[in-house]
This record gives sequence, structure tokens and C-alpha cells, in this order.
Amino acid sequence: MEFSCALALPRLRWTYVARYAAMGKGDRGALAFGGGVGQKDWCDMNLGPSKRMAIVAAGVLLFDQLTKLAVLKYLGYAQEKVIIEGFFKFVHWRNTGAAWSLFNQFAGSNQLLAIFALVALLVLFLTRHHFDSHTLLGQLSLGLIFGGIAGNLMDRFNHGHVVDFIYFYLNRRGVGEIGFPAFNVADSAICTGVGLLFLLSWQKDHAGAAPTKEPAGQN
Repeated sequence: MEFSCALALPRLRWTYVARYAAMGKGDRGALAFGGGVGQKDWCDMNLGPSKRMAIVAAGVLLFDQLTKLAVLKYLGYAQEKVIIEGFFKFVHWRNTGAAWSLFNQFAGSNQLLAIFALVALLVLFLTRHHFDSHTLLGQLSLGLIFGGIAGNLMDRFNHGHVVDFIYFYLNRRGVGEIGFPAFNVADSAICTGVGLLFLLSWQKDHAGAAPTKEPAGQN
């Protein structure tokens, strides 16, 4: 938004000059006052870090829930729809465990993971300033994680399980399918956000460890 505001200022300035030249003296004062207010309002539309994270999280949550509603509507439980033969298909699987079906076999895992997700969401929100939330990439990362956690959390409350539907697999002779655990949009958002946070941390550590070069001519 700051970049857009900077690009808009030259256009606003030349528009103001053209109108100023065409108007009378009395109208010029009113135009000057109105133009200043317009420029101020345009530049004040900047979104803060929390709002950016909220927008990303809301987008992830909406997309996640819409895709799951489509799965619930068009695929019965345990049904499959092959998209790329021998590689990718949509499925309708129930997961009471964590992402990638981890801990799915434990009784009561859905309730425990729902509580854990709530605590993790609260802790992450309160400590967001420690995760480069002042940078755009940091805000994107946290927004993805917030939205992903909220998406799976809604499933646990509404359905008693998480709806997984994205499934990559390979066919092997005499073995059957060998596939990656099914997942969903929320899982992808969480893993992408965590990966970006690791990248930010690595960049920060790399920049801090880089040796400072002495100016030329100094001993």
C-alpha cells in the first residue's frame, strides 16, 4: 500500500495543477484544501501488520472451508475421484489426528488436538512480535498459520474430525498404492507458513553471521 500511495502522488499532483490553472482564485483555495484531504485519506489507507495477517488468515480459512464443503457435497465418505491416473486424486477421508494423519490411531485425539490447537493459536498470537511480524513475509507466514489452524479447528468442532481430500500416490506392481498421507488446504497453509518462518530465521542468522567488510584504505 505504501508503494501504491507513492505512485499515486505524482498523478494527484498533476491533476491538481491542471484544475488549479483552470479555476478562479476563489475556487483555487477550496481545491487546495480538498486536494490535501484527498491525498491524506489515500495515504492513510495503509494496513497495519495485524490487519494484513487477519486478511491472509481469513482468506485461508474461507478457501479451506469452501473446498471441504465441496468434498462433503460431491464425495461420499471414502469415495475417490481420480484426477491424474497413478498420481493424484481427490478423496474423502476423516482424520481425528494431526496434519498428515499423525496420531490418528489414538482414542480421544480429536478433543486433545482441538485443545492443543486453541492453546497454540493463542500463544502464537501473543508472541507474534517475535516472529518478524513487522515484515510482509512474516505477516504472510503468520497469517497462513493462523488461517490453517482455524480451518482444521472448525472441522474438529463441526464434524468431530478433520476433512482430508488431497491425495498424491503412486501405483506399484504387486504392492498397490503407495501414497503420501491425505491432507487439505489448512494443512498446506500451516506447513507453508512454518517453512517461511524458518526461511526468515535462516536469513536473519545468515545476515548476522556475515562478516562486516572494512572500508578500503583502512589497515
